[in-house]
Amino acid sequence: MKPIHVEVAIVGAGTAGMGAYRAARAQVDSVLLIEGGTYGTTCARVGCMPSKLLIAAAEAAHQARHASAFGIQVLAVAVDGGAVMARVQRERDRFVSFVLAAIEAIAPDDRLTTKVRFQDANTLVTEQGQLIHAKRIVIATGSKPVLPPVLKGLGSHLLTNENVFDLPTLPASLAVFGPGVLGLELTQAMSRLGVSVKVFGVGGGIAGIQDPAIRDYANQTFNHEFYLDASAQVKSVKETATGVEVNYLHRDGAWRTEAFDYVLAATGQAPAVAGLGLEHTGLQLNDRGVPLFDRFTLQCGDSTIFIAGDASNDRPLLHEAADQGRIAGENAGLFPGIQPGLRRTPLAVVFTDPQVASVGLNLKQLEQDHKDRFAVGLVSFEDQGRSRVMLRNQGLLKVYGERGTGLFLGAEMFGPAAEHIGHLLAWAAQQRMTVSSMLDMPFYHPVIEEGLRTALRDLNHQLHLGPQVVEGCMDCGPGA
Repeated sequence: MKPIHVEVAIVGAGTAGMGAYRAARAQVDSVLLIEGGTYGTTCARVGCMPSKLLIAAAEAAHQARHASAFGIQVLAVAVDGGAVMARVQRERDRFVSFVLAAIEAIAPDDRLTTKVRFQDANTLVTEQGQLIHAKRIVIATGSKPVLPPVLKGLGSHLLTNENVFDLPTLPASLAVFGPGVLGLELTQAMSRLGVSVKVFGVGGGIAGIQDPAIRDYANQTFNHEFYLDASAQVKSVKETATGVEVNYLHRDGAWRTEAFDYVLAATGQAPAVAGLGLEHTGLQLNDRGVPLFDRFTLQCGDSTIFIAGDASNDRPLLHEAADQGRIAGENAGLFPGIQPGLRRTPLAVVFTDPQVASVGLNLKQLEQDHKDRFAVGLVSFEDQGRSRVMLRNQGLLKVYGERGTGLFLGAEMFGPAAEHIGHLLAWAAQQRMTVSSMLDMPFYHPVIEEGLRTALRDLNHQLHLGPQVVEGCMDCGPGA
């Protein structure tokens, strides 16, 4: 079999890999994009888009059931599980088709469908035995679900993000392991669509929230809708002919065995680097088998190998994967003249209701690296005007600023419109704005963002840069 010789080989054709291909192709003509699995990015196929489709259906059902508070009587709400899942799959496939079209637009000589592994730092070998000699290589193999020991061995009644969206209809009951981002998004959506759901976690974490007060608030709020134990004790999970049985310690103190149609494992993702033969590259690997790399150039050590996207396990989010792919691909094309790329201010959003958002430095990072050098501003949305008008008045926002400089450092939020407020705060953090300059920006009335202004005013006072927040301040209208 004739060997292939290329300037740059990219392993993985997801968001990071496709970004790397375009960036490298702008620098050199000889680039090969290699994919060993299913085409279609994680986001489009098994991640953010199908999950948001399920969430949108759940929101419609939830709003209809709770319309009576506005004086609107909806006599009955019937959820057609088959129709819900059919739309999820139809629209999911549409999003995937855009990705496939982008792949098809790549010249056939620039792409190869096969699994590969490293023979050495500049040689890949396909599963058919063909050698690919590349002067530079970008690893963009993504991630895969991680199963805890208690769930290993389950068969057809085990769901992950890779197959849950292929269900023909909604299940009657679901046990969810992992109250992280995916677990809570899907749990709440399923619950609002009429599925009986219980969530089991380990270690007390909820949706990645770092601030204990906000995490406790979220825990109480979610438990009003569905059973959530973020520090659960589960003795066993056994598959039966019709589903699974979970033996667990209930929050009331009694051990129970409960039957569910399915188990959803939302227990995290691991970089998909096993089987790549990285031990043949001479690279230094961390305890997860991921090469050590410079997060601004994405270069692994001083080698000709780069890594990008979820494979790096550095902020596994789509916009971060796109950035990393572009940086890695450009540097692979420019090598040896590599240069640092733009890494944006951290921004993460969880699409539950209320939503979760984190921006910049979180409380745990501040207590480690800025101890006694930061202050906190707080607002509750329970009495915030626009939130109350819409009956979305739940949640807390904390904003952080640096003592002395007044620099805005970050924020964490559980509340309404967190996806939008998070963006405003991420822009402010990346522009290195001070809290005072943020307060100089316009705030319309009545909007949820007025709650952000209240938190910033509180923070400015805590930084000794502004007056104490006036209770019931009327300069922006009632209930701000």
